[in-house]
Amino acid sequence: MRFADLHQDGLLHYSPDGMNTRQIRFIGPEEVASRLTYEKCIPIVRDAMIAFSKGKTKQTLRSIIPLSEGRFFGIMPGAMGEHATFGAKLISVFNENFDHGIPSHQGVVVLFDPQSGAPVCAVDGSAITAIRTAAASAVATEALARENARKLALLGYGEQARTHARALRSVRQIDSITVWGRSPERAEAFVEQMQAELAVPIRAAKTAREAVADADIICTLTSASEPILRGEWVSPGTHVNLVGSSYAVPAEADNELVVRSRFIADSREGVLQQGGEFLRAKAAGLIGDDHIAGEIGQVLAGEIEGRRSPDEITVYKSLGHVVQDLASAWVLYSEYPRV
Repeated sequence: MRFADLHQDGLLHYSPDGMNTRQIRFIGPEEVASRLTYEKCIPIVRDAMIAFSKGKTKQTLRSIIPLSEGRFFGIMPGAMGEHATFGAKLISVFNENFDHGIPSHQGVVVLFDPQSGAPVCAVDGSAITAIRTAAASAVATEALARENARKLALLGYGEQARTHARALRSVRQIDSITVWGRSPERAEAFVEQMQAELAVPIRAAKTAREAVADADIICTLTSASEPILRGEWVSPGTHVNLVGSSYAVPAEADNELVVRSRFIADSREGVLQQGGEFLRAKAAGLIGDDHIAGEIGQVLAGEIEGRRSPDEITVYKSLGHVVQDLASAWVLYSEYPRV
């Protein structure tokens, strides 16, 4: 396969046999950020979650290759259906990137045409991951949080903290935001930036416990390998989005929170294999597989209950499945001629 330069029209031209030229559309991070709004992405992700839980999509469990400390490479293949687009996300996670001012997640989402099987589009994986992950948490929050939930706590101050602050305001009337992170200086910088953007009262907390003390909604968005959120700190009625840990070893929340909660997965199979918080509580003999109440797609489809009482603690464990990426990327690609 022979590749040429990316043309100004955003099309990557390549020649499989040295004679015929095929065009692949490339959608860069700026275009993703401008076109994949939360107004657009949240319904896309909601529909993808339902399709996933109904078994209409096809995917295998993500494959993760550890590279070195704090670095790994993930491969996530899938298809939206028998006669729908298919493809894969190829993503690297370098946790130290944040210290250098660049996203920790780097990669591409590659789309294939469902009619010919040809590759037709490559989408910046960092931008689409940041937006659709927050959109997924927004969908879960809309389904599981109390209607009057208005106080948001963010554990973490990186890119996902910014996208979650934006996305959750689409589904709940957020009156205040509290943020915590290991660096007080970076937490204050986050407050300054997001306060100006969102026009919502935001403050930095000195400890994680202080940050979540009065929260109605908590999002864990860190690269922590050991729990930063303890169940004893979480008030009855709180909804928690566990987002930062995406494979089996790290855990952002302790066993007590898992045990106390109504635990909803994005993918039951994924959590049973790679959900760090769940697996730790299970290994300690505190829960069994039946502690997973179901998948968020089942809640959205009305197949199982989400929140059952105002005092119940609900947890949404986000690992991210590729159909969310594929669905979001396909809309960007398929709508391009009409932009």
